[in-house]
Amino acid sequence: MATVVGADLRFEVATPGGRSAHGHLHGEGSRLRLDVDDPGLFAGAGDAPAVRDLAETLARRGVCVQVFSADRHLVTLGAVSAPWWQRRVTRSRRIRLGSLRGAWTSARAKAGGHETVLPDSGLLPAPTLAPLFPTFARRSRRGVTTTHDPAGGGSPRLVLVKTDVWAGERQPVLWLQEEAVIGSDPSCDLVLPGLAPRHARVRHDEHDEYVVEQLDGPVRVHGGRVESQLLRTGSRVGLGPHRLVYYREEHADHGRPYGGRVGGELGRQRPQPPRQRPASG
Repeated sequence: MATVVGADLRFEVATPGGRSAHGHLHGEGSRLRLDVDDPGLFAGAGDAPAVRDLAETLARRGVCVQVFSADRHLVTLGAVSAPWWQRRVTRSRRIRLGSLRGAWTSARAKAGGHETVLPDSGLLPAPTLAPLFPTFARRSRRGVTTTHDPAGGGSPRLVLVKTDVWAGERQPVLWLQEEAVIGSDPSCDLVLPGLAPRHARVRHDEHDEYVVEQLDGPVRVHGGRVESQLLRTGSRVGLGPHRLVYYREEHADHGRPYGGRVGGELGRQRPQPPRQRPASG
C-alpha cells in the first residue's frame, strides 16, 4: 500500500563555505517532484549513503520523488527499479537516473570533493512499529483496574471561594482527612461566620470517597439541596453565604478511573475493585 502525501515545501540549504541551494518539493499522492537550482550541492561523496537510505525509505512507503534542475529530469528516488547498469553506478536499485546530466552532476561533485551536506542515518530517531490495522479494534476492552494512589491520596481539599481577595492573597484551603466539620462553633475544623454551630461535615467513607453531609444547616451542591452527596473534583458546595469547591487529583478521583475523563460523573464507568484501607496505628 502506497503512502498518500501532499507537499508544497520550499527550502534553502547552506554550507559553512557560503555555498547554498534552493529547492521546491511539491506534488500529491505517491508521486512528488523536487526542483533544485544547484543539484551538485547534494552529490558530494559523503552524501551518497544518505541518498541511498532515502531512496530505500521512499520505496518502502511506495513513494517516488523525481528530481529536476532547470526543468531537466536528473534522477528518480524511491518506488522505481533501476536497470542493472545504473545500479553499478549508484549502488542502489531504488535510484533511477533520468538523464546523462544526472550521472554527470554526481561524478563532477565527487571529483570536486564537495563537502557532505545531508545528515546520515545516525541522526534519525529510532524506528517505531506501525500497527498493521490502525483503524480496527478502536474500542479494545480493558480489565478492571484501580487507581494507584493510597487511600485518602490525591490531596483532597475544599477551597473557600472569596470574591474580595487582595493581590497576592490565596484562597483559604481545608485539607481533608477522615472527617471535617464546618460551622460557626470555634471547635469546628473550618469556622465560618453566618453558619449553624455544626452546619455540615465532609466524611471519608469506606470506598475511599469523600461525602458532604448535612448536620444542623442546609447544604447545596451545584445549587441543589442535598442531605448527603458524593463529591467529585469541581463539585461546588454551598453553605449559607459561603461557597466551597472540592478538588482531588484526577488519578485518585474514583469517578474517573482508568486514566480517563469520559463518563465518570455520569455513572457510565464500572465500579472499582475494593480498596485496602491502611490499618490505623
